[in-house]
Amino acid sequence: MGRKADIDREELGRLVGAGWSNAELAGHFGVTVSGVLQAKRAAGLAKPMLDHGKAIPWKLDRAHNQTGPATNLRNLSVIAQGGTVPAVKVNTALRWARGLVERGADIAYEPGKGFYEIPVASGGDSPSHVEKVLKDALEGLERLA
Repeated sequence: MGRKADIDREELGRLVGAGWSNAELAGHFGVTVSGVLQAKRAAGLAKPMLDHGKAIPWKLDRAHNQTGPATNLRNLSVIAQGGTVPAVKVNTALRWARGLVERGADIAYEPGKGFYEIPVASGGDSPSHVEKVLKDALEGLERLA
């Protein structure tokens, strides 16, 4: 078990505010980057972690992590959680999701296959996965407006 890092919170806050990188902070305080990240979280200086599990409920193969559907779902998730995404990426993700919903399609995933479109079950009372993610993102945008 490692020792607890002796990082002065006031100095940490000042240096973070001055734009120091985590690597620079680690060298300055004589700790690892992980130790800096822990200290930043403890001092309330770290950005909150976003959870994309609702938008991407599958365990993705590494090869599929940066595909169009994964990126669009992740961007919609960031928007839904109040994060910032460049406008062009917001537009791309919204256009993609709206296109699927308008065509009556949803997205599915299989590790060996990747993402693929499936038809939305007719007569179903619950919205498709993409429709839910889109709805959450649109609500997130409304909160920002």
